Amino acid sequence: MASKRVRGFAPWNPQARTLPLIDAIRRVLDTYRDSLPLTGRQIFYRLVATEGFAKTENAYDNLLEKLNRARRGGLIPMDAIRDDGTVAAGDGRFSDGADFLRSCLAWAKGFELDLMQDQPLHVELFCEAAGMVPQLDRIARRYGVVVRSSGGFDSTTVKHNLGRLYGGMGKPVVVLHVGDHDPSGEHIHTSLEEDLMAFADHYGGTARVVRVAVTPEQQALYQLPTAPPKKTNRRSFASSFTVQAEALPPDLLGQIVEEAIRDHLDLEILAASQERQDAIRLDLAARLYGVIEGAEGLNEEVEE
Repeated sequence: MASKRVRGFAPWNPQARTLPLIDAIRRVLDTYRDSLPLTGRQIFYRLVATEGFAKTENAYDNLLEKLNRARRGGLIPMDAIRDDGTVAAGDGRFSDGADFLRSCLAWAKGFELDLMQDQPLHVELFCEAAGMVPQLDRIARRYGVVVRSSGGFDSTTVKHNLGRLYGGMGKPVVVLHVGDHDPSGEHIHTSLEEDLMAFADHYGGTARVVRVAVTPEQQALYQLPTAPPKKTNRRSFASSFTVQAEALPPDLLGQIVEEAIRDHLDLEILAASQERQDAIRLDLAARLYGVIEGAEGLNEEVEE
């Protein structure tokens, strides 16, 4: 039997009572257009904070349903929302040799030097919510900081492999961590810190995990929405309330993360490394232009 659910793109004329919600979503997306794509949870918390939206699971589920329908109906851009969860392999092939050379040129223009190699510390950023990684990467990338999703870090294999990597760095490692202030989030943070420190130490290095967000102090300072701890979660937890990382406005979270990164870097060394990166980009692009000029069918593109 065919599903009655809408598939693909489909026109949608929302009911009058739904239109204010669509308008409110658009306001959130416009306010945080520099942080797009946003997750559904981030939009939910912005609506709670700025639009008087109900902070309930039913309201959240309704929002996700309306987001899905509005995207399929063309009322909200598809690329403004991040809800992917797939893993792909085998893509990234080229149509021909000329396509490969064009890709090499584009890659050279965006060449990224390992900006950590001359720093006294190796700094990385972990984020509990995988959907927020692209937003944080836009901030961390210019500092050469790797961003990883830590939601699956109950894996001993993952923590061992990272501990072995950090142990071989030849310098102390600092992991900045963004996660929920709740029993599960605290467990992830503690588990990360204890295992990474132990494995890194085994392999001759040192590593520590620094909580960047979200903290009880940030909840009080920014009046973030809270919820009581779930009774089904039996992990020990000192606070009487929980706060999700997505409750922080995306721009504010970005500021918090950037300040934490800068606090752990030597900014003079960073500036010198960035200058070196720019010089390498120019040199690589010039070399590849010479290769491309001799390739059949690319002369016109080079001239442009």
